[in-house]
Amino acid sequence: MPETATERIYIDAPPSRCLEVALDVEAYPRWARDVKQVTVRARDDAGRPLEVEFRAAALGRSTRYVLAYDHADLPERFAWRLVESDMLRSLDGSYRFEPDGAGTRVTYDLTVDPKIPLPGLIKRRAAGLIIGTALRELKKEVERGDA
Repeated sequence: MPETATERIYIDAPPSRCLEVALDVEAYPRWARDVKQVTVRARDDAGRPLEVEFRAAALGRSTRYVLAYDHADLPERFAWRLVESDMLRSLDGSYRFEPDGAGTRVTYDLTVDPKIPLPGLIKRRAAGLIIGTALRELKKEVERGDA
């Protein structure tokens, strides 16, 4: 059964900067520690990623997955859904960017379901770890680049 998690973080930068960094998927291996390789398979007319293959560290091993991106709600939100994976049945999520004073409140929603059987508690912890790590690393990269 899939596990769903949501977390928010404040980033001291405007929403446009947060969106710019989050959509630059090819740069993820530089600052997202678990992402090892990114290949953009397709882009839209604006150059944004539509289908992306990732290689990442997960559960002590390497995993490969492909995400399809949905930009219909830009600039407030973008989403993705899992197309294929060696270890996952689902990895669907979204980032939302809300102005908050001089910065941005970023919300990350994620639904994850690994193919390997895991107890619900472990899946919930994994989903929370994925989100928490992603948001902290996004915050660090955005604020580093904004300085």
